[in-house]
Amino acid sequence: MPTIVLSNFNIFCAVMGGFVTLYGLVSHFAKERLYMSEPLIAVCAGVLFMHGTKWLRPEEYTLLDPVNLEATTLAFTRLALGVQLVLAGVQIPGKYLKREWKSLAMLLGPGMTGMWVASSLLMWALIPNLTYLHALAVAACITPTDPVLSNSIVKGKFADQNIPIDMQNLIIAESGANDGLGYPFLFFALYIIKYVGHHGDGQPQTGGGHAMAYWFGETWGYVIIMSVFYGITLGYLAHVALRFAKARKWIDHENSVVYPVVLALFIIGTCGIIGTDDLLACFVAGNVLNWNDEYRLETEQDSFQPTLDMLINLAIFMWFGAVCPWSGFVHNHGRIPFYRLVVLGLLILVFRRLPAVWLMARKIRQCHNLTHTLFMGYFGPIGVGAAFYLHVAMEFLHLVQVDRHVREDAEDLREVLHLVVWFVIMCSIVIHGFSVPAGKLAFYASRKVELFADNHPKLKGKDYYGRGEERRKSLKRNMSVSGPQSGLPLPPKSVRVHATLPDAALESGESELSLLPSHAGTRARGT
Repeated sequence: MPTIVLSNFNIFCAVMGGFVTLYGLVSHFAKERLYMSEPLIAVCAGVLFMHGTKWLRPEEYTLLDPVNLEATTLAFTRLALGVQLVLAGVQIPGKYLKREWKSLAMLLGPGMTGMWVASSLLMWALIPNLTYLHALAVAACITPTDPVLSNSIVKGKFADQNIPIDMQNLIIAESGANDGLGYPFLFFALYIIKYVGHHGDGQPQTGGGHAMAYWFGETWGYVIIMSVFYGITLGYLAHVALRFAKARKWIDHENSVVYPVVLALFIIGTCGIIGTDDLLACFVAGNVLNWNDEYRLETEQDSFQPTLDMLINLAIFMWFGAVCPWSGFVHNHGRIPFYRLVVLGLLILVFRRLPAVWLMARKIRQCHNLTHTLFMGYFGPIGVGAAFYLHVAMEFLHLVQVDRHVREDAEDLREVLHLVVWFVIMCSIVIHGFSVPAGKLAFYASRKVELFADNHPKLKGKDYYGRGEERRKSLKRNMSVSGPQSGLPLPPKSVRVHATLPDAALESGESELSLLPSHAGTRARGT
């Protein structure tokens, strides 16, 4: 007899598949007409299916154990970031890191340090009873910019129309590299907390010397430098093997396209086994794989990588919407008042990155003008990378124990990390997700108001914007038919026309005229 089996697996597959199917039907309208970002839509879906319908049950999936839930989220972020970073490495032009090393060095060195310090000062000022050392640990989690959220902005119709290609490439390269370089900032604070905080209680060795020895030897030597060499080695071997197989026609197109993805899985697994930085190794390997730009040019018209990118975005951000501690933002036993979280989130999005980029703008070739500098400074999304470092820190602090219990200062930091980092992630997803549609709406609204003011009978001829006289003089200069007296070079004779601008047009400020070439019946000068 047929029975209904409401198992977690069946429900999860139904919810995930149904959401992606429905979203796919309106995806073009949502992204290209409304300019909505996939991460924001997926987070809203995760909140709905978790807290509204109760169809998503992350706690049950992890056997009602918070430690298992943290480990699962960490593994999920590693998988999403590893694949995205290899794809980011192959999507930027060949030898890009070599050509643009100056701009990247500024953003990854002074830039990341400035973001770390600025964020820590804001947290120290706004979070009650938080030491500056703990503020450095929390700020380190949100220092890297997120490659997943970056892709949602620098790819697509809006980016093609508004963001120069060299700035798109720089944002992708920076977000890919700095995600793996977050370890030194995080573990600088964590090692001091472990070996110096509370006089190093529970540790066989204590003192700042041991903390710095671990930081230089393990974090910089083993985690960062080794991961770079590991990524270069695997990327080069993968590049040589792929060219060898293609030359002998051993590999088909489908496996060639999926090649970076399986390379990412291999790097994630092996780096996890040996305990080094899988994120940095993935990005470096992707760059080396595409060092001669051959792979990017061969696959840039293929739809597999954008499709995989879309599926990863929807899955990881739906999970974030489900596991985010929404109620904890308000009900946290007074540890951090909600209004302080709101103020902190907004200030971090404004002052975390903009001051550093502003100071370095002259050293960054892609910042051609003030608009580019402001965009580069504002656009530093916080997302999957921050969640990854959050759970790395939570895992580390869970092992800072005294008598088999998490040490008091470590437990307090875990609570602050969990609340603050998740709140800032959600602020970034929402605000950056609405930035493009809000900007477009403001632009169209200003155009409508301007047209209304120019064409309305009661407002016609009035200096509604306080600059009507300036606009009329500009129009007269630009549309003058008296030739060289205008001070502007004449166009070629083939398209030079004699036009008269009506007084009504000058009064209303209209500047768009249809100028037809001489052969279309317009009286041309000089023919």
